[in-house]
Amino acid sequence: MTRYSILRRKVGTSSGRSIDNASILTGAEAFTLASENLSLRELTEVAGDPETELIAQDMPVSLIKPVTKSSCENAAESFSEKQATQGLEDILAVSSPFSGRGVTVAVLDTGIELTHDCFRDLSIISKDFTGEGIHDRNGHGTHCAGTIFGRDIRGSRIGVARGIDTAYIGKVLADSGSGSSDMTYNGMLWALEQKADIISMSLGFDFPGMVVNLTNDGWPTDLATSTALDVYRDNLRMFDAIMAIARAQSSFGYSPLIIAASGNESRRSVDRKLKISCSLPAATDGVISVSAVFNSGNGVYNVADFSNTKATLSAPGIDIVSAWPGNTTKSLSGTSMACPHVAGVAALWWEERRRSGVRPTAKNVSAKLIATARGDLFSCENNELDTGQGLVTSPQ
Repeated sequence: MTRYSILRRKVGTSSGRSIDNASILTGAEAFTLASENLSLRELTEVAGDPETELIAQDMPVSLIKPVTKSSCENAAESFSEKQATQGLEDILAVSSPFSGRGVTVAVLDTGIELTHDCFRDLSIISKDFTGEGIHDRNGHGTHCAGTIFGRDIRGSRIGVARGIDTAYIGKVLADSGSGSSDMTYNGMLWALEQKADIISMSLGFDFPGMVVNLTNDGWPTDLATSTALDVYRDNLRMFDAIMAIARAQSSFGYSPLIIAASGNESRRSVDRKLKISCSLPAATDGVISVSAVFNSGNGVYNVADFSNTKATLSAPGIDIVSAWPGNTTKSLSGTSMACPHVAGVAALWWEERRRSGVRPTAKNVSAKLIATARGDLFSCENNELDTGQGLVTSPQ
């Protein structure tokens, strides 16, 4: 039997099974997302049910694994001597009069170390979708959350939006850093139910991993690739459906902004041509995808060698110091580290819109993020395909 994510209209399931359900109300219609193991006969029955909206076979999902760099150790050692991390300086967060106060953010990742000093005085609502408990034994989720809203550590600043006082933490990746598409979908619907203003995801759907899994099971490579592509397409449609649900909330005064990392699979260090496009969820229409860049000196920025293309915006992603389990800090590199910078700046713009007397929405906040991004800071080697509209910039 194969596991599927099934999006249905109306609460309940026609098959009588109800496993790992999440529901969200949009207007007069209710949708439920169920994760079910189905035989081919059962799949046919479910597909024919008039309440069934979409079916997608589950795909492997993984955190966008940070890139190890030797310079990370030096950055971690010198962190205690800084008043703020370089990334915060780059995006002008230090000089911004806004703190993200009154904005709520959801982080869908590997969980969080709730007792870390940088999350003191925060109201954290958490939910585990992995069965392992919300505690973060991996560190990735704690690091990303710290960049978005972490409080100062030893007098040094790590968080972009330190005024955020309520955060939603969905553990959709296991301690190993792996998960499945149904965990991500349920986490997204949960975040929408909580009415989080901003949803941040530094994770990616593992298309190559699915091909490898199928070939290891004896599938010929061409058939494995074709099947994985078909499953990927169905999951893209599922993301599109969830994004449509998110957009439909605007009629009821709720308009969430969703941000995702572009991925670390490019290999520009080997050959400048070896770069690939962002994957799901960053490739979904309406999601702000984020590439990783770094300050190469004299105010000139370059895209990171590993950063995937077709990003909406770029943000610092090299040697980013943030919170780490054990009440410590760690320096990591990757688009996973760039994504929370954009989520934090989005919170600052969300507050700016509200203070200006404008109701913040995904549309007007993303418009501000794009309009104020600085695209004139990059070397001639980079183009819009690499960096998006430019380096994300905090409101001043």
